[in-house]
Amino acid sequence: MAKKAVSHMTHTERVAGTIFFVIYLLVLPLLADKLFALAEILLDTTIGESLRNVLFYYTLFAVTVLLFHSFIARTSSRFLDNLNRSLSTLCIGLLVFYGANELLYRVFNVLFDSHTNLNDMTIAAQINSAPRMTALIVVFLAPFVEEVLFRGLVFGCLREHSRLVGYAASCLLFAFLHVWTFAFSALDFSYFILMIQYLVPGLIFAWVFEHSGTLWTSILLHAVVNALSLWTILS
Repeated sequence: MAKKAVSHMTHTERVAGTIFFVIYLLVLPLLADKLFALAEILLDTTIGESLRNVLFYYTLFAVTVLLFHSFIARTSSRFLDNLNRSLSTLCIGLLVFYGANELLYRVFNVLFDSHTNLNDMTIAAQINSAPRMTALIVVFLAPFVEEVLFRGLVFGCLREHSRLVGYAASCLLFAFLHVWTFAFSALDFSYFILMIQYLVPGLIFAWVFEHSGTLWTSILLHAVVNALSLWTILS
């Protein structure tokens, strides 16, 4: 029987984390450029796009560690105490991910071949202009921040009340994060169809967290998946 993966977050972590999550999901995508423009004026300098991206994610990483350091310490201990289970779950998750994701992409491309994933195109462009900085973000910083928030906070806390709601909310919000800014900037709300492409990753990342009982399994799986995707783009 799988070990029950619960949040193990304190009340303070939940409240502060929820506020940070809302800001991260809905506010920062709209204000980040304005904040960097203000910083350029105050510092009388120019901050390139690549450096902006790294500073943005370093800040998110630092705030995430600051707010959730107790939870991260507990889930790290659980990872080390159940290393064999964590690694085996990671391997299973990786195999299921590529099997299910490949099937979903084939079905999606048949049904919705007119939609291009602008998030993937943006990452590809960033790799061409700044490969090292982009790799740092995509492989290390983003997986850590996203897993703590979407799996550790959203899934972990909601699962304590309803497993179904935990899966549904964490998957839908994870998918929403990757498409909503593009949909609104282009005023093309049919772009929300692309949320379907992120449902399999969201489900599997939540499952490996639940099955292993430690968030580090989903962080590592997320990092491996992103690293393999970067390798595919660069090769």
